[in-house]
Amino acid sequence: MHWTEYFGPLSEGAWVTIQLTGYSTILGAILAFAAGIGRLSPNLGVRSLAIAYIEVFRGTSLLVQLFWLYFALPLAGMAIGVDLRLPPIVAGVLALSLNIGAYGAEVVRGAIQSVHKDQHEAARALNFSPRQTLWNVTIPQAVPEMMPSFGNLAVQNLKDTALVSLISLGDLAFRAEQIRNFTQDSTTIYSMLLVTYFGMALVLTALMRTLEFYAGRWRTARS
Repeated sequence: MHWTEYFGPLSEGAWVTIQLTGYSTILGAILAFAAGIGRLSPNLGVRSLAIAYIEVFRGTSLLVQLFWLYFALPLAGMAIGVDLRLPPIVAGVLALSLNIGAYGAEVVRGAIQSVHKDQHEAARALNFSPRQTLWNVTIPQAVPEMMPSFGNLAVQNLKDTALVSLISLGDLAFRAEQIRNFTQDSTTIYSMLLVTYFGMALVLTALMRTLEFYAGRWRTARS
């Protein structure tokens, strides 16, 4: 098997990895905003729920979370007579989203708290409600502060997708391991894998920097 024949299977795996990264990063960002804002909520129940989510998913291994969702959750469902089996792609996206969302929640919390208190006083002077202050004053100023950290988390999330190969999902790492087992050409396979992940990380970094640029312009326009 010539090394050029590796491109087909690796391309298929790369597409799965791209989908995993895209879906989990978007869902993770939504969870990060929800938990980050909830972390600062005056409501004790909401705040406690947000803190519990953040601490559990930051304090446990992503690999264990993935295995629990894919292997343990169906068994727990059987015990109560409910089918909780998840397709590998769903389990992978969910595990990655919950993990990146927990880390992103702290980024959101920190960015919100970094907005100067004078802005909140000005909003109160304009008779804004707490919700209006959050969405019209705080969030527009906090989002640009979040973007560099979110960019780092997105790249880390891309690299973490390799773990889903352990639940037999045909991502880039899984396809590469299949080819390596068949050909025993470890040097070529892993070199191609390294270059492919690096290329995807560069593209993702460029995309996040573009979003960061437009977020900065959005803040300027709202000022």
